[in-house]
Amino acid sequence: MMKKWFNQYFNLNFFKTFVLTSNYLKHVSIILLIGEIILSVLIVKNVKYTEIDWLAYMQEVEGFLNGTYNYSLLKDKGTDIRIAQYIFLGLYIISLYLIFRIYILTKKVPAYMLIFMCCTSYRVHSLYMLRLFNDPFAMALLYLSLNLFLNNKWTFGSIIYSLAVSVKMNILLFSPALFIAYLSVLGTKDTIIQITICAIVQLLLGSPFLLTDPVAYIKGSFDIGRVFLHKWTVNWRFLPEILFINTKFHILLLSLHLILLLIFAKIAITYLQSYAKLKFVENDVVKQIKKHSTPDINMSTVSQLFIFPMFLANFIGITCSRSLHYQFYIWYYHTLPYLLWCTDLSVTFRLLLLGFIELSWNTYPSTNISSAILHVCHIVLMYHLYKTNNARLKSKENAK
Repeated sequence: MMKKWFNQYFNLNFFKTFVLTSNYLKHVSIILLIGEIILSVLIVKNVKYTEIDWLAYMQEVEGFLNGTYNYSLLKDKGTDIRIAQYIFLGLYIISLYLIFRIYILTKKVPAYMLIFMCCTSYRVHSLYMLRLFNDPFAMALLYLSLNLFLNNKWTFGSIIYSLAVSVKMNILLFSPALFIAYLSVLGTKDTIIQITICAIVQLLLGSPFLLTDPVAYIKGSFDIGRVFLHKWTVNWRFLPEILFINTKFHILLLSLHLILLLIFAKIAITYLQSYAKLKFVENDVVKQIKKHSTPDINMSTVSQLFIFPMFLANFIGITCSRSLHYQFYIWYYHTLPYLLWCTDLSVTFRLLLLGFIELSWNTYPSTNISSAILHVCHIVLMYHLYKTNNARLKSKENAK
């Protein structure tokens, strides 16, 4: 029996299936999670922590715990860095689990891309364990909410999504697609309910500050007029600083953001409406499977119809961002393999794009060339996302 097992699994054909397909994503994910735990502990123990924003976060936490509810007066410091690093290590593993679960449910990418995703980014490991930004908390909550939505737990998902927004406003980049998903799956009445739930969460979290000084809280939370420092920008380094901080340039980027959302609107709406219909069928099929104890049916395409618009909306927002800082890489890093596999590009070209994007984010300080490369990669990916998915829509329309 041992020989039979050895012959079945220790051969080239099985290795190819294991690595080059999505058939064994669960097994690959488990191996990667174990490896990441070991690697992350080694990073925390052996690589020096770099202070950037941690003390600033602790200023706000300490002030809040001491009863300071005026948003503009929060200050003090926190210094227990090692414990914080282990907390962020745990957060990283939880985030990876949630991300892997999405990839397992969708079965969109081959297993080797999960390996690439874990093993090729120094920047991502650094952001979690050595920089201690709040972005990882926001993204972990976001990925949890997406998993809940995929499981039809809409109310719980909305609560978690709103919590993610309360940590970092960039989570709102997903909101155009989520709004369409609400309407497509739940209808108008329940969409209003879900939006109300999101609003209630925001009011509850902000109530200590809103009751103390609502103007200071709203001004601090929604500071859309904030001026970013040109020296930290990853994506607009090649622009003169006077143009980089120009309000008209910011309005232009916002306009481009809205235009791109409109261009992709038909694709997103069609996918999410199809998702709603197939999800209804899936729920009925699952009941029949449980009732008659029949083998599971692969419904991964259904999950793909939901996840693609979500990742796409976020990618559009990032592409049109008026400034990307190094910690913002995790806003979309783990979605890039998925988006690349939603195009008709060759595997080689997909990996090249991913490599150049990684190179741009790992160039410190950013240069005119690294910023330009990042934009070229974003534009190429955006173009092929539209080209590929628009062609799919047209082929389906012609087939009717």
